[in-house]
Amino acid sequence: MEFTITFVQKFLWGVYLTSPVLVTICLLIIFLGLVAGRNESWTRFDSIYWAFITGLTVGYGDINPIKKMSKILSIIIGVLGLMLAGIFVAVTVEATKSTFKIHVNSDIIEIIERKST
Repeated sequence: MEFTITFVQKFLWGVYLTSPVLVTICLLIIFLGLVAGRNESWTRFDSIYWAFITGLTVGYGDINPIKKMSKILSIIIGVLGLMLAGIFVAVTVEATKSTFKIHVNSDIIEIIERKST
């Protein structure tokens, strides 16, 4: 349980530190989605929904762009979504790595100390 608490703390700290970049990417995805949605005559909700489904590479296909400009914007949104996911993966890996370093190293030291006494 201690391992999990440490991991969550480190993960949330990493998200906090990267939040300016994460928020900027999300705002860009929303903005570009709204531009594409206006071009395609979608509602605002459908535009934002489509942008995040595209950006997070889920791609249900229930809404898809027809016009050339919207298709170009979907490529840009896809790249931004990959960056967004990549940051979350990097934060998760770093939180896991540092948590293991704290807990596994302390466990190994504890085992060594027990054997030496």
